[in-house]
This record gives sequence, structure tokens and C-alpha cells, in this order.
Amino acid sequence: MAKKRVHVVVHGKVQGVYFRMYAQAEGQKLGLGGWVKNRPDGVSIETAIEGDEEKVNQMLHWLEHEGSPGSEVTKIEIREERPFGETPGGYNIRY
Repeated sequence: MAKKRVHVVVHGKVQGVYFRMYAQAEGQKLGLGGWVKNRPDGVSIETAIEGDEEKVNQMLHWLEHEGSPGSEVTKIEIREERPFGETPGGYNIRY
């Protein structure tokens, strides 16, 4: 299966609603590598996601349309990058 890596910024009510924790659980469930962190602006998170293309696309859908309880996504920016071998199942929160 083809590998894919994306760098994503998610805007909206995504801080203070456990978005990173839920994203970490979803990323690990899907067997993805990468990380998620809050951005200093207080209204967005940033994430890098790597893995099988289908699983990355599932995570993108989750970020935009599901998220954590109480979150409200207003905008999502996606930039594709070259995969570099992020550890599968190693999707973690960065501080």
C-alpha cells in the first residue's frame, strides 16, 4: 500500500476540549506515525501524520468531521510531504 505523509493545521475550537488526546487515540488506533500539538495562537492545533494512504485519509476525515466532544473545526489546512519513515503506531502528543 502507498505511504502518505501530511502536515495539517486545524483551526477552530480545538484547544481546551481534549482534541490532542482524542487525536492521539485515533492516530494510534489507525496505526499511524506522527505527532499532534497545540499552536501558540490558542485556536489551532498542528499535526504531522504518516502511514498507509487509506489510514491517513481516514485520520484527515476524523480531524475535520469528528474530532473530540465539544470541538468545532472551522478550517483545515493540509500540505502533503514526502514520507520519511515515521514509526507506525507512534502517533504522540508534543508539548
